[in-house]
Amino acid sequence: MNDFIIRSCVLGMVSTNCYIVYRTQQEEDAEELRPGVIIDPGDNAPFILNKCRELRVRPEAILLTHGHFDHILAAEDVRRAFHIPILAGEKEMALLEEPDMNLSASFGEAVSLTADRWLRDGEAVKLIGTLWKALHTPGHTAGSMCFYVEEEGVLFSGDTLFRESVGRTDLPTASPMDIIESVTRKLFPLPENTKVYPGHDQDTTIEHEKTYNVICRSRR
Repeated sequence: MNDFIIRSCVLGMVSTNCYIVYRTQQEEDAEELRPGVIIDPGDNAPFILNKCRELRVRPEAILLTHGHFDHILAAEDVRRAFHIPILAGEKEMALLEEPDMNLSASFGEAVSLTADRWLRDGEAVKLIGTLWKALHTPGHTAGSMCFYVEEEGVLFSGDTLFRESVGRTDLPTASPMDIIESVTRKLFPLPENTKVYPGHDQDTTIEHEKTYNVICRSRR
């Protein structure tokens, strides 16, 4: 029977959560590499590569929740090291490619990045033996995506949904109205026991956020 393992690495100047997700079996060959996915490799590519070697993980793809510098700085190095594709939301193309928009130019390392595959809202991709559904959740950026793994009851929410908060809406392509719409109409309808892994800080659940998130509190 397979296990779905999530390892969080806190990286970079603003403590971004990079996730290494992989499958392992109860009875493994010690030499066999485990299939994995890397979500938001925000910085320190050597650390990510070493962690994959330590865990015996062979990534199949990189998923980007959005294009801000603190989520993408190591993406190109990781892509080249493993010869794997980068997947991102189709509406994030301009922000990823423009250093002023993705804020990398403001932090000393101008980065322009393009994905190998642009995902549409609702599109499902099969990775490490299960379906990952891309949910377009604009607000923090115009092309922000959350990745929902229904089979495992897990959501990777990027900077759209945090524990008792939501992402900033004062940056390029952001919208306060859109982020409220995204959270309330796209994420809150998910099963309440869905575990949420955000781009910063600690994990949470949909049930907790429907009660304690700042969006809900502001409407009372």
